[in-house]
Amino acid sequence: MIELPLEEEGRSTRNLDPCILVIFGATGDLTGRKLAPAIYNLGKDGMLPSNFACVGFARRPKTHEAFREEMKQDINEFSRTKPIDEPFWKNFESQLFYHQSEFDSDEGYERLREFLDQLDSRHATRGNRIYYLSVQPKFFPIIIEKLSKHGLIYNPKEETNRWSRVIIEKPFGHDSASAAELQQNIAKHLAESQIYRIDHYLGKETVQNILVFRFANSIFESLWNYKHVDQVQITVAEDIGIGTRGHFFEEEGLLRDVVQNHMMQLLTLVAMEPPVSLNADAIRDEKVKVLKAIRPFTKEKPFVRGQYGPGFVNGVKVAGYREEQDVNPQSSVETFVAAKVLIDNWRWAGVPFYLRAGKRLPKKGTEIAVIFKDAPGVLFNLQGRKNDPNVLAIRIQPDEGIAMKINCKVPGPSSPIQPVKMDFRYGSYFGQSPPEAYERLIWDCMLGDSTLFARVDEVEQSWNILTPILKHWAEQPAKNFPNYPAGSWGPKEADEMIAKDGRSWRIL
Repeated sequence: MIELPLEEEGRSTRNLDPCILVIFGATGDLTGRKLAPAIYNLGKDGMLPSNFACVGFARRPKTHEAFREEMKQDINEFSRTKPIDEPFWKNFESQLFYHQSEFDSDEGYERLREFLDQLDSRHATRGNRIYYLSVQPKFFPIIIEKLSKHGLIYNPKEETNRWSRVIIEKPFGHDSASAAELQQNIAKHLAESQIYRIDHYLGKETVQNILVFRFANSIFESLWNYKHVDQVQITVAEDIGIGTRGHFFEEEGLLRDVVQNHMMQLLTLVAMEPPVSLNADAIRDEKVKVLKAIRPFTKEKPFVRGQYGPGFVNGVKVAGYREEQDVNPQSSVETFVAAKVLIDNWRWAGVPFYLRAGKRLPKKGTEIAVIFKDAPGVLFNLQGRKNDPNVLAIRIQPDEGIAMKINCKVPGPSSPIQPVKMDFRYGSYFGQSPPEAYERLIWDCMLGDSTLFARVDEVEQSWNILTPILKHWAEQPAKNFPNYPAGSWGPKEADEMIAKDGRSWRIL
C-alpha cells in the first residue's frame, strides 16, 4: 500500500509480527548515518513490533555495551529528531546487541544461530528474522549461502509459523551479466518473496506521493500524455564530491550509482499506467512495462558523460575528481550523466524524457519537472513574446513538495503576463518534516510489503537498457575529461543535446 490509515498519531493499525533485525556491516557508515537513526525513530514513534531486537553483525571485536554507545552517538549526530530521548533510550538500548564474526566463518554463523535462539526466548520474537546486508556487493552471495547453510533462512513453502527476509543494498550487480549471476546465486537459497532490493529513493514521501498525486487527481491524470506534455526533465544534482568513496566510485561511476536505480525508478513512476490495484506486483508490473518500452540507445546517440575538474562550490575552492582520495589520476569514470529517453508507447509517443545527474553541481536537489505544451498563441502572443510554459515540479529533496508555474496578469493597465508559482511544501503544511526513507522501508519489510522494493525483472530490464552504454564507454574511454568545472551545471555537451530540440535545462 502507498498510504496507510493511522489509528493514532504515529501508530499504524496494521500489526507487526515480532522479529529480530540483523544488520551485516553494522560498523559501517550506512548503519551509523541512516539505519541506526531509522530504527531509533521507528521505536520512538511506536512503529516497531512490541517484541523486537536488533543485532549488529561485523568483523571488528566489540562488546554489546560499546556497540550501544556507538549507536547512541550516531543517533545523536544524524537522527532527524534531536536531542536523543534519554528515558526512551534506556529501554531501547536493551534491545540492541552485537555479534562479531567474519562474513565467511561457519563457526560465526553457528554462534549467531545460537544467539538468535536465545534472543527469541528472551524477547519472544518467534523466530522471525530480517537480515539487512549493509556490506559490499561481493559479500552478498557468501552471506546468504552461510545463512542458508546454518538454518537462518527458512523455506517459505515449509515454514508457516515464522518468516525470514533479506534486504539487499544497491548496487544489485555491475551490469546485465553480473546481475543475472547474482540473482542465480541467491535464488538457490531465497524465494523472490524473501528478497527486498532496497532503493532508498522509493522510501521518500515525495516519491511515494507520485502515484497518489497522479491517480487520485483527475485534473492531472487527464493531462498526463503526449497530447498535453511537451517534455519531462528529471534532475538528480549533488553539490558534494565523492568524499571518501573513491574506491567505490572508481568501480561504479554515476551511471551505475544513480541512474540505473534512482533515476530509472523515478522515470517509471512518472510514466507508468494506472495499476489494477495497489498491491506490490500490480505496481511493479506497470513499472516493468515502461522499462520495456524505452527505446534502446545506440553508439551514435549515447548518454552524455562528464567528469568534474577543480572549481568553486558555494564560494569554496574544491578539487577535481582526479585529485580526490583513492581516484586514478587518469580516471575516465563519469561523475555526470545526461540523456534523452524516448518511451515507445501510446501515452508518451514523441515526448522526450531528459535525465540529468551529477556531482559537484551548483546546488543539491532532486526534481521531476513535467513541462506542458504551449497554449495557442492567438490571444496573448500578439506582441511576439512567447509566454512561459506551465510546469509541474515535484521536488524529491530538499524542501520536499510540489510546485506549479502558471501565467497570470500583472495588476495595472498595461496587462503584462507574468509566470507565478503555486508552492506546496510538506514541512510547512503538515507541520513536520517527513520521515527518513529508511524508516519507511525497514517498516515495510517488517510488514512483508514489497511495494517499495525492486523486483528482479525491474533490475534486469534496467541493466539491459544501460549495459550497452557501459560497454561502449569501456571501449571508448573519455578523452576530454575533466570537461566541466566543479560548481557548474555540467559539460557543454549536455546543453547542446537538449538545445538541438529547441529546449533548455531547468535551473533548480
